[in-house]
Parts: sequence; C-alpha cells; structure tokens
Amino acid sequence: QKGQLNRDSAQLARIRGIAGRLIPQTGVFRPDAPGWQWDVNLITAKDVNAWCMPGGKIAFYTGLIERLQTSDDEIAAVMGHEIAHALREHGRERASQAMAQGIGIAVIGTALGVSGGAQDLTQVVIDLTFNLPNSRTDEIEADRIGVELAARGGFDPRAAVTLWEKMQQEGKSQPPQFLSTHPSHATRVNDLRGYAEKVLPLFEAARAKR
Repeated sequence: QKGQLNRDSAQLARIRGIAGRLIPQTGVFRPDAPGWQWDVNLITAKDVNAWCMPGGKIAFYTGLIERLQTSDDEIAAVMGHEIAHALREHGRERASQAMAQGIGIAVIGTALGVSGGAQDLTQVVIDLTFNLPNSRTDEIEADRIGVELAARGGFDPRAAVTLWEKMQQEGKSQPPQFLSTHPSHATRVNDLRGYAEKVLPLFEAARAKR
C-alpha cells in the first residue's frame, strides 16, 4: 500500500539470485526446507534490517544494502543468518517459552499470595538467567548456520566478519551483553572469524564447481 515493495528491479534480482544459491543448501539442516514456498522481496526503507519467516518468506531492506554498501558475500551472510532462524524456529521457541513462563509465574504467584511487583521481579530474574542467554545462544547458532549456508552456496564465509565490522561502525549503541538478547559485537566477530575458517573448505569446494 505504501509502494515500498520491490521498487528496485536490479537490487531485487540481486538478492533473489543470492537466495537461489542458499535455499538448496537448507536441506543440510532441515530436509523439508528446500520444498518450502520461498518468496524473496525487497522493502525500500532506510532500516538496516532483514528477516525470514518460517516457511521461507524473506524480506530485505534497501537500507542494509545501501547504508552498509554490502557485497554479495555479505548479503549472503545476512540472508543465511535469517534463514537459520527460520530453519531452527527460534521465534516459535521463544514465544512458547514466554507463554509458559507467564502462566507459571501467575499461577505460583496467586497460590503463594505474591504481589504483582514481586512477580515482575521474578520475570526479570528469569530473563537475566534464562531467556537472554538462550536468545544469545540462538543468535550464535544462527550466525554459524548462516556462515555455513553461505559457504555451501559458494559465498566467502569470511564476509560475515566484515559485515559485522561494518555494523559496529554504524555506531549504534548496545546495552551490556548480559542485558541483551544479542551477543556483543566483539563476541560475535570473534566467533564468526573462527567459524568462517572452519567452513572455508566448503566454500572452496562450492567455488570449484561453479
């Protein structure tokens, strides 16, 4: 309705071409995934953002491409990361856990006559000790799967490192890592650097076939 969808045909063709090399590799992690109804679209917006829903609907924002001047290898790293979240259904897991915890806190609080304020504090404790670390674990897992998908698709996995270095240069402030659902930039870059080296043989093999 806002006329922001798929306005740039060249950029759309670019991201769809990259997706076309990643999607066949998803079967390594989930056998049914290559058969999903994949749909890749470009949203004209300044946001540095992208996402992939379970089932294969992918959206890329022009801001991510233009503001960071991303290469194809770097776009593949982002797309692989978002695809990984869909493959592992991280969003669904988080929603289920949140619902279960909310019900549990309410039931226990009512049974023990605990005040609403104390129940809120309980949720904070749960977030700090369980939810946030688990969310960071999901992010690291998605980083690693994304790097491997990119490598298997013939994209240089080391581009994930340069991508996050660009993200860091964007200057967006981050909360302390223990209060964030995402790893710190330093943690993320260090892990990606090591994992990219591990999957380099997959990249070399894929590149030799092209």
